[in-house]
Amino acid sequence: MVEESLTRVVQKLVEDDTSIQDALNRGYANISALARLLKPKIEEIIEGKVNISGVITALRRVRERLKPLRGENLKIIANSVISIRTDLAKISIEKTRKNLEKARTLPTKFPETFFQVLEGIGTLTLIVDQRVYNEVRLKFREDEIIDEKLDLAAIIIQSPKEIVETPGCIAEFYGALARKGINVEETVSCSTETIIVLDTRDSLRAYSILMDLIGEYRGKMNTLKILRPPPHAP
Repeated sequence: MVEESLTRVVQKLVEDDTSIQDALNRGYANISALARLLKPKIEEIIEGKVNISGVITALRRVRERLKPLRGENLKIIANSVISIRTDLAKISIEKTRKNLEKARTLPTKFPETFFQVLEGIGTLTLIVDQRVYNEVRLKFREDEIIDEKLDLAAIIIQSPKEIVETPGCIAEFYGALARKGINVEETVSCSTETIIVLDTRDSLRAYSILMDLIGEYRGKMNTLKILRPPPHAP
């Protein structure tokens, strides 16, 4: 198999698996073991045999290509700030034209409260302040309600505007939570804000995990500033 074609296949497999990206980025991936793991998948895709040394070489090339993106992510995540909202509830309802109109107008009736509307293909999910939950719930028929849950919290991550055009940043936040076994109930990205909704019992731990991630990136930023050579005097 042509070496460049093998690299493209390996890159596609890496791009489709955030856990592999994370392992390569953080430097704890065993390249040889990873190559053995990916080899059967590669051979299935190309319908032929590949040499393990070729897969190792391709993985090293892909790892090098990830480094510039990592630098952009470093700056964005390091400059993100986190806040947390508790006492939230969610209600998922059947998506009809009438319910869609209600969901879009309801936030204006509660301007001082937390109110997010998530629109799916067949459902609408409202994340609301628990104080107005009962009032919101009464706006919909019982048979239209698909799911509901109380005692939720929202972690709100505010990032620099560059996050909108930089892939991988939001995955870093989700990945940090997934590695620690934190379940995410709902999530929405609003321009420079990433909102992660989870069980209140997990909220403080999730907040701590994300603060540690941001702190880690800020530490790396400071290290880079120290290691960066000073500009030459004119």
